[in-house]
Amino acid sequence: MSRTALRLWKKPRKKNNKEEKNMRIAISTDGGTVSAHFGRCPSFTIIDVEGDKVARREEIANPGHHPGFLPQFLHEKEVSCIIAGGMGQRAVQLFAQQGIKVVVGVSGTIDDVVNKIADGSLEGGESLCKPGAGKGYGLDKTECDHPEHE
Repeated sequence: MSRTALRLWKKPRKKNNKEEKNMRIAISTDGGTVSAHFGRCPSFTIIDVEGDKVARREEIANPGHHPGFLPQFLHEKEVSCIIAGGMGQRAVQLFAQQGIKVVVGVSGTIDDVVNKIADGSLEGGESLCKPGAGKGYGLDKTECDHPEHE
């Protein structure tokens, strides 16, 4: 899969004759970096983007991983996009049902990702996870199959 620049905003709103793009984004987080396994990440970094600036940033604990729960949980937090290293196809479908855009194949520090979101240069790609690879990772961590976490 080729990597393309992420276009988060489809229909900018106008405010005071100026286009304004607002969005709430969740980033799967593990120790200051993007988690390779979205569902088992220890936390989510939630950012509010207003226009081309990050207006608010907070980290919240992952409340737990079971099928279908996190898409609903993040929808209730008014998240419109989830960014992660990897995610299974079923989870992608569940997020789509909640109207939440999914961007996978992202790695690096949360600060770098937030800066790339703000300047429009964040690139997504192929999921970094193999099916079932998240077991024993993050919330259930004993070991991880990703070399960058060894």
